[in-house]
Amino acid sequence: MADNRLGEFLRARRELTRPEQVGLPAGTTRRRVSGLRREEVAMLSGVSADYYVRLEQGRDKHPSDQVLEALSRVLDLGADGLEHARRLAGPARPGRRRSARTPRVDPALRRLLDALAGCPAMVTSRYLDVLASNVLAAALHPIFGEGSNLVRALFLDPGAHDCYPDWDRVAQETVASLRAAAGADPDHPRLAELVGELSVKSPEFLALWARHEVKAKTRGRKQIVNAEVGLLTVEYETLTVPGADGQLLVVYHAEPHSPSAEGLALLGSVAASV
Repeated sequence: MADNRLGEFLRARRELTRPEQVGLPAGTTRRRVSGLRREEVAMLSGVSADYYVRLEQGRDKHPSDQVLEALSRVLDLGADGLEHARRLAGPARPGRRRSARTPRVDPALRRLLDALAGCPAMVTSRYLDVLASNVLAAALHPIFGEGSNLVRALFLDPGAHDCYPDWDRVAQETVASLRAAAGADPDHPRLAELVGELSVKSPEFLALWARHEVKAKTRGRKQIVNAEVGLLTVEYETLTVPGADGQLLVVYHAEPHSPSAEGLALLGSVAASV
């Protein structure tokens, strides 16, 4: 499977694409596949059926960018999915030594976290390990504390369902984000360790990981329930830390003067007094 990542990706996305999504009749007879047939993808993409089969089977691993763009349109991969496919179809990366040590957060970045006293903020690794977080982030929920992993906590921490009223959507987005971030180094031992553990312990994660959805999280909105102040609606921004090997700065904030902003302010006061 590791040698045929592009084929695995294309097959998963094909099986999730319904005929009516691409203008084809669903048909009155029972289809043998849940999504598109291989020959349908080939026809819509302008490639031969034999060539597309070779791509899925891994007998051809390096299609042209023109072919990838055509497949992306048919399978509705989006910009992140297309970029992921390009990485999978690119030349094999030379082996490189990977450090087993926890990535280091620059001291200046830690000071910035503390300066963002009114906003929960954290620095994560490419694989969503929380490398550093400020006081308000840890007070918002323990899963945001330093040493946690956001994906592992989401699926294995019993409190995560109570934290997110819309847990299903958050779970789907988080797994898609992990795939997008991990695509830069899919053979990293940390990724293998994380995916292996979650695949064994969480059927929900395994089902979502098998969908091969790819979507980088840059900004969005979440609802988070805090034990002290109740339901908060927050926006988040995710920024890449330059020169830090995939580290991300994640900052939550609430609309000014809203009940959620007042809740964050109260939570900050409580946390500061502890």
